[in-house]
Amino acid sequence: MEIGLRHLIDVELASHVEESRCFNEASGQQPQPDLTSIEGLLQTRAAHAMRPSGALPRTVECTVEANGRRVPVRIIAPGIGRSRAVFLDFHGGGFFLGSAARGDERNAGLADGLGVTVVSVDYRLAPENPWPAAPDDCETAALWALEHAESLFGTSKFVIGGASAGANLALTTLFRLRDRGHGQRVAGVVLQFGAYDLSGQTPGGRLYADEYFIEAYVGPILDRTNPDISPLFGDLSDLPPTLMVVGALDILLEDNLAMAARLSSAGGEVDIRVFPESPHGFTSFPTSMATAALRDIDSWIDGRLTQEGHQRVP
Repeated sequence: MEIGLRHLIDVELASHVEESRCFNEASGQQPQPDLTSIEGLLQTRAAHAMRPSGALPRTVECTVEANGRRVPVRIIAPGIGRSRAVFLDFHGGGFFLGSAARGDERNAGLADGLGVTVVSVDYRLAPENPWPAAPDDCETAALWALEHAESLFGTSKFVIGGASAGANLALTTLFRLRDRGHGQRVAGVVLQFGAYDLSGQTPGGRLYADEYFIEAYVGPILDRTNPDISPLFGDLSDLPPTLMVVGALDILLEDNLAMAARLSSAGGEVDIRVFPESPHGFTSFPTSMATAALRDIDSWIDGRLTQEGHQRVP
């Protein structure tokens, strides 16, 4: 059992710190609408949607079905060559914001750079569709991909990834796949600044226990330590190798450190990397720190697929 502490904070990242500090100061903290009102929620979603999505014509939009459920997905295949794996992507947004389309540009880069087919999931959002709608949708997409990956994409290997709420959903999906006997199909999982304790029972979870998204997602649920809600309390054994990425300024840092420790104590292989002067969601920022983090993610995924013996076939 070993946590990748030698990579916890890479000393070479010091050269990016000043730029990140300046970007953070320029961005500032904008006033937030009242998310408990319909008007505030719609205003926030509209502002979130106004950011460039990077949508690409090559993206295939479709609705997939498995286990009697259906969910819309976006599929981006490599521009050249066959797929060496399927990358199942769960977007962030606190369970109440976001869409798969917003990740098209990044996912196209993954597809072409690593030779993977990216399947990004448009899971249902809270508060209109609270738990367990999102994890049900993510499981549906995963089961569909497991059944059809070989025939459609020419590969049987998977990597799963998610950011923020998507990292939570990546773990709950892994739990469900493992419990169905499919865990060995996943070569690795990439978790970016996830929220893992929505119960507020741990020191890390208490730091963000009053955030709107928790009430929107699991408001009526009394036991929020349910691992399908708070993966920190789950059985973390027999999970694939894990890369965790989080910023040193993120309110979820302590939650991520706790998850890394639990994964390691359960016998898992976990590599956690902390990026200085970086708040929540920093990998989407136009900074060299974000570029360094994304480069680390790409390199780690490539290493996992190479280690698994699934080299890209021209």
